[in-house]
Amino acid sequence: MNINWHGVFPALTTKFTSDDKLDFKTFGHNLKAQIEAGVNGVIIGGSLGEASTLNSEEKEALIKFSVENADGKIPVLLNIAEGSTKEAIHQAKLAKYWGAKGLMLLPPMRYKADDRETLTFFKAVADSTELPIMIYNNPVDYKIEVTIDMFAELADRQNIQAIKESTRDVSNVTRLINRFGDRFKILCGVDTIALEELQMGAHGWVAGLVCAFPKETVAIFRLAKAGRVEEAIKIFRWFLPLLELDIHPKLVQYIKLAEMQTGLGTEYVRAPRLPLEGEERNRILKIINDGIHSRPSLPDYFSINNAAEDKKRNTVHA
Repeated sequence: MNINWHGVFPALTTKFTSDDKLDFKTFGHNLKAQIEAGVNGVIIGGSLGEASTLNSEEKEALIKFSVENADGKIPVLLNIAEGSTKEAIHQAKLAKYWGAKGLMLLPPMRYKADDRETLTFFKAVADSTELPIMIYNNPVDYKIEVTIDMFAELADRQNIQAIKESTRDVSNVTRLINRFGDRFKILCGVDTIALEELQMGAHGWVAGLVCAFPKETVAIFRLAKAGRVEEAIKIFRWFLPLLELDIHPKLVQYIKLAEMQTGLGTEYVRAPRLPLEGEERNRILKIINDGIHSRPSLPDYFSINNAAEDKKRNTVHA
């Protein structure tokens, strides 16, 4: 089982009603906007999706709803961020049963595992499922780094296919390509350096602000991969103040506020998170509204075919 890891993969926010229930109407509206904008897959239950506050029944409902509404147009992935190996394996099995086509997998949460423990965790989950897996490497936020040597030990698990590269070190894209060629697909996981990593050879972008600005995100990706770099840079420079909302501890509240302002979501978050208020809300609103006011006109990025470029790169590294 494989996924084409080329393109934009939104880490979708989870939409809630005012009484803390799943808001499928708003979630479906956002999902439709993502698909119409041309994204290449969606990730359910990530950090931006408030995974730690979702129970298994809610994850099931979100995956099944997404699979049904995606209608085969794009793959739906489930994020796994469990504290125990046993539960992670259980979630991987459920994901396939629910209809997910792949997994994003974090290291063990709530315990700073060493390299041996982390590798054993990843291998155990990979061996329990045939679903394609993207390893989420984010030592800044989760305090566990998956090193180049660790990825070498994972290379024999064929369903470990991709890396969400969130070390915030652009050079790591080159290190991975130098060591592994095209063995692992690399997807930038940090909005603020996505254009740089795409230029250095990253295959995709696991994006956050795409939740509020899907067309602009996909346009940047397609332009960059088509070699129309100056056009991509122009949009990216406009986008950067908004993209910086993705690298703050309150990224969920910030991005949900942006979704509300663009008509693609609401402000509702699940406790212990609370909606923004006062000076902080006003400051973030100004950033968002300034961006909306100066929103650039986009070229016809739908006519850009990145498939040939991707095939050429795959041939080079074969």
